[in-house]
Order: sequence, then C-alpha cells, then structure tokens
Amino acid sequence: MTASGIGDADEHGGRDLTDQRRDDMLRAAADLIAERGFSETRIADVARRVNASPALVIYYFGTKDQLLTSALRHSEDAFYEECARQLEAAATARERLEILVHLTCGPDSEDLPGTWGLWFDLWAQAFRRPAVAKHRVELERRWRTTIAEVVTAAVAAGEIKPVDASRFAATWGALLDGLSIQVALHDEMVGADAAFEIAMTFAEQALALPTMDAATAD
Repeated sequence: MTASGIGDADEHGGRDLTDQRRDDMLRAAADLIAERGFSETRIADVARRVNASPALVIYYFGTKDQLLTSALRHSEDAFYEECARQLEAAATARERLEILVHLTCGPDSEDLPGTWGLWFDLWAQAFRRPAVAKHRVELERRWRTTIAEVVTAAVAAGEIKPVDASRFAATWGALLDGLSIQVALHDEMVGADAAFEIAMTFAEQALALPTMDAATAD
C-alpha cells in the first residue's frame, strides 16, 4: 500500500479507488486538452486539477502522448455508449445513419463528453509520432466498424441492396471527419445543417437509400 492510495478499495464496496482516480485524471486531461490544446497542456496541469502529484499522473500514464490517447479513448467510450443507445432505439437504416451524422457534426455532438479538439490534437501528433499514429488507426477502425455494422444490418434487413460496407464506411467516415472540422471551426458555408444535408445526400446516392421525401411518404 502506498501513500497515493493505489490499490485501496472503495469503502462503499463498489469501484476501486485506483480506477476512480484514473478516470478523474482522464476527464481532466480531456477537458484541458480541449480547452488549451495538447502542446499547452502539461502533466502538472492535469495533476493540479485533480489534486494529485505529477508523479502520480506519470505513474498511471507514463508519457504525455499516452495521456492524450488514453483521454481520447475515455471520451470515445462515452461517445459509443450514447451512440449504441440511440442506434438501438432507431427503427430504420436512414434513422441510424442520421444519428451518426448528428452525433459527429450536428448540435447533438456538443452534449457529449470530449470534443473535436481532442481529435484535432490526435491527428496533429499522429502525423509525426508513430506511437500516437498507432492509436489513431485503432480509434478510426472502431468508427468505421460502427458505420459498417449499420450498413450490413440494413442489407440483411432488405432495406438497401448489397454494397461493400467496409468501403462505404471508410469513405463516409472520412467525409464526416471533414464536415465535422468545418462545423467545429464555424465555417460560414458548412454549418451543422449543411453538413447533415451533404452527408445524407452522399449516403442516399452510395447506398441507393430512399430519400427523405420518399421515406416520409411511406
């Protein structure tokens, strides 16, 4: 047992304090990186926000790069939890695709833990740091898999004709990334509404998905 409390059990019989401490650091890191950017966020800043020592933050994460990728993973877990909840409640493929657009580049995305600021920094760091680049690939794969699963389920349900779900996921995922950047930067021509229209128009054409008018008529 150490003075830092590593290994202590929660007196309420639930969660280990080690896990809670780590989660607190991840939330603090995500908030700080989103606010200031990766280069302006120090280990000491994260430690100060959670009333811990810099040494304890380093104990959990080892490096600042690892702290960035771990914070993004933590944020993404919250995103996918909300994503799964909404997809489960949707009745059609169109509704599920619309959910994915809203969560990535619509007003709904602002209500989720974590922000696009984390992804901006991840992309910038991954360009020059192989260790970060590896994590980016894994996170991107998770997103593409989510999109592909929606498409595959739509094919199985007979809502759309057979398509290459993986190829669509890679293409549409990249389109959503680009649109999200424009929305996050408050581009004068590509706001949330325009991004939604662009993304769904592409999906309709690529998947032979019924248009909004046709879906409403049915």
